[in-house]
Amino acid sequence: MKELLVDCLLFKTHQLLTELADLNGKMIVSGILQRADAQNQNGRVYPYEVLQRESKKYEENFINQKRAMGELDHPNTSVINLKNVSHNIKRVWWESKDLMGEVEILTTPSGNILKELLKCGITLGVSSRGMGSLKKVNESTNVVEDDYNLLCFDFVSDPSVIGAFLHPEQSLNESKNNEVVINPISNKWETVDSIIREILSEIK
Repeated sequence: MKELLVDCLLFKTHQLLTELADLNGKMIVSGILQRADAQNQNGRVYPYEVLQRESKKYEENFINQKRAMGELDHPNTSVINLKNVSHNIKRVWWESKDLMGEVEILTTPSGNILKELLKCGITLGVSSRGMGSLKKVNESTNVVEDDYNLLCFDFVSDPSVIGAFLHPEQSLNESKNNEVVINPISNKWETVDSIIREILSEIK
């Protein structure tokens, strides 16, 4: 029987966060979205053949149609709630057994919160949502079966796949000519609540 499968990774960027002038200043981040043939912290293993097939379908049916949206925090549902959308996947590719992705942070309310969290150096994870069955291999390991369907990727605070957090160790400020200026984060311990309150007050 199919069930909703939610698995998270630390979303480590192998590039610095960038704000691109040709995308109207939207933030673009890239990193690992999912990992094949490796057991995650939920005890699940996604076979490479299954993830490869689903990433191709995701690219054809969602990315190419500009509707590869995701939410800030993941609900326990297979439906994407448009009022919580924070980002859109621009492209995906493989590096060995890691499914990489380039993600555009949108200027929606949730996207603005996500952007500020990233700029302040908050460590986040990326979570895959999909429907599928599990095959129990042993007491601690379940393998995702061939009926798996990938739905979307969300940004979350609780990773389950080792290595998929986004670790921005530097903050971004725009210079007068729209270039990116890298500065050390001045207040690493600023709380998430205070950031969100500030953003929400500006939206109102």
